[in-house]
Amino acid sequence: MASQGNDGRLITRDDLKAVYSQVMGDGEATARAAAPRALAVAGAVGLTLITLAFLAGRRRGRGRSAVVEIRRL
Repeated sequence: MASQGNDGRLITRDDLKAVYSQVMGDGEATARAAAPRALAVAGAVGLTLITLAFLAGRRRGRGRSAVVEIRRL
């Protein structure tokens, strides 16, 4: 069940493999080039979320903390 291409010749399995590997290779190269930037952005977002959670918990903890007085006997 081979189809005919634009130039009239039959499309073979080797033709499909060659085009597929070319497309996948281009996509993989793009992904590898974008990975360092994506990791930096993910790290910055994570650090920001952790900092905000820390500050929110610290503020809430101040209102609930008890004042403890220690007396010497």
